[in-house]
Amino acid sequence: MQSRFRSDRRLTVRMTVTLFLLGLLYVAFVAALIVLLKSVVLVVVIAAAMLGAQYWFSDRIALFAMRGRVVEREEYPELHAVVDRLCAIANMPKPVVAVSEMDMPNAFATGRNPDNAVVCVTTGLLRRLEPAELEGVLAHELSHVAHKDVAVITIASFLGVIAGLIVRFAFYSQLFGGGRRDQNTAIVFAAVMGVSAAVYAISFLLIRALSRYRELAADRAAALLTGRPSALASALTKVSGDIARIPTKDLRTAQAFNAFYFTPALGSEPGVARLFSTHPSLEQRLEQLGRISGELGEAATPGRAD
Repeated sequence: MQSRFRSDRRLTVRMTVTLFLLGLLYVAFVAALIVLLKSVVLVVVIAAAMLGAQYWFSDRIALFAMRGRVVEREEYPELHAVVDRLCAIANMPKPVVAVSEMDMPNAFATGRNPDNAVVCVTTGLLRRLEPAELEGVLAHELSHVAHKDVAVITIASFLGVIAGLIVRFAFYSQLFGGGRRDQNTAIVFAAVMGVSAAVYAISFLLIRALSRYRELAADRAAALLTGRPSALASALTKVSGDIARIPTKDLRTAQAFNAFYFTPALGSEPGVARLFSTHPSLEQRLEQLGRISGELGEAATPGRAD
């Protein structure tokens, strides 16, 4: 089934390049671990198991982490109606619809392909947005599914996840068990930790570069599909402002999934975090929507839906 979401060749190129570079990094990472740990079977089995779990169960993991649950039409008829309408317009399979009982206004999409996808919104988002604004947000999330960049981000984030886990494991092993190891073992652990830290840093930067562009691509595709970029601009302004007022301590759990969100869960003073954000700035997103609005002949007014 060919989606009617506007294709983005530059996004496709970026996804291909990112996966290629991460693939090379992954091979080098596994090879380094095999050399250091001297166990091909152990490294390959663990890496393959984690990659498979991340790919096949990413939707369930994300829903569980964000306290989301699948909802039927009888429970949220208006939400299902919007998703139905957008899927019909976009000529794409309807994803599973879920709701997260969180006050933080946000939404995300996850899943390995358009036939196995989930779109989840928080109760905070449903309570704050007007129908046209909600339609813009859902169109944005559905475009991630149609463009398949959700699957790419899921796969791409795997390397950073496993490298981060190894760094944490090595750190606590040294912290609590260093006195019981001989010098050679300590050197191996230090080397594993160093390689893992380097891999994590490189994958971190590659994923964020792709993530920022894919958010702009999703905004663009959603605005063109709905024909109402000002409604999406209004939703962005409203959601970003409300998230900034939520205490940072309440956002910490959500921040681990920032790459999947409609807008990042950053506090009112993100500081250095802004430099490494998974999303472009609000100003960039509104500027792009303003240009699209002009091209479509719509009088866009960010902060207000038509």
